[in-house]
Amino acid sequence: MSEQENGGRLFFDEHQWATVEAAMARIIPTDDQPGAREAGTAEFLDRYLSGIDYVYAKPDGSGFEKLEGKRAGAWRQRIDALRGKYAEGIEELDRRSRARFDRDFVELSEDQQDEALAEMERPEQQKDLEQAQVATGYGAPPEPAMQQTSTEIELDFFPLLALHTRQGFYSDPVYGGNRDRVGWRLIGFEGPESLAETHAGRYTTRPFFAEEQIDWKKENGHGS
Repeated sequence: MSEQENGGRLFFDEHQWATVEAAMARIIPTDDQPGAREAGTAEFLDRYLSGIDYVYAKPDGSGFEKLEGKRAGAWRQRIDALRGKYAEGIEELDRRSRARFDRDFVELSEDQQDEALAEMERPEQQKDLEQAQVATGYGAPPEPAMQQTSTEIELDFFPLLALHTRQGFYSDPVYGGNRDRVGWRLIGFEGPESLAETHAGRYTTRPFFAEEQIDWKKENGHGS
């Protein structure tokens, strides 16, 4: 049993872990279906931020690739940058929570946590929106963070947290999330037994995407 499976933390301290787990549980909440907490998305993120030992799972399902040389150096830089964003983001989330509700984020009610996260989601966009509303009395809402398509290293804390929550919920369980395949089951995706099944060609996702061969000649001429 690994240190993480035994309840240990690989990167976050206890407060950081509790804060991230609570925030993720508001992004994909538990209702009559499992949410981020049941899927173990905090475990997924804690493992990802622990270093470069869990970046690429081996195709045969026997573990993870050992990164070396410049590739390893580049990934260390990337992970270090993400660690910094999370450390600063958690501190900022607590600072805003204390300023507004006089308590750390993990001590807030779910409604209060939603308010704190919404403020972290788009502080600059919200400021611009409020200024526009003052000037015109009306304004279009900014693009929701969940729809952003930037790479993770360019994201601010909240969209980064939202991205990793989704990844931890829907990614292959080998990466530490999607516990008991709850994310896949929620969307009716059975998934392969292991990565080895996929790489050996014994499993395909094709039935989930197209039932018939696409006629590209016909499709390319469509609308001409």
